[in-house]
Amino acid sequence: MADPDDIRRLLEGYAEAWKVGDLEVLLGAYADDVVFHYFGGTDLAGAHVGKEAAVQAMVTVSTRAARELLEVVDVLAGDRLGTLVVRERLVRDGEQADVQRVFLYRVDGKRIVECWVLDEDQALIDRFWRS
Repeated sequence: MADPDDIRRLLEGYAEAWKVGDLEVLLGAYADDVVFHYFGGTDLAGAHVGKEAAVQAMVTVSTRAARELLEVVDVLAGDRLGTLVVRERLVRDGEQADVQRVFLYRVDGKRIVECWVLDEDQALIDRFWRS
């Protein structure tokens, strides 16, 4: 088990880096063997294992739909998991949508080792992320 205060500090630093676009801090928060889980019906759905694969999935998402972090709604931390609840703006082909998203993280105390991306409207996300 990790200390909830350590998880909160890590995720608060991660959220702040996301707000200001500090990629070095963002990428440094991930363990080398991090696993990202995306849901839905696109080619991005599934597990992306390892930092390189996880980052490539995030790059692919960002090339398909522009993303803008509007707000970090909340940072939650427990003994094993932490969560960021955010609002993002997505733009693709002239269509814009503001969505609430939940990023659930498993943390080893110092690094993010696993992430599940949960969306309030998966059909909308699938539309923005289609290839």
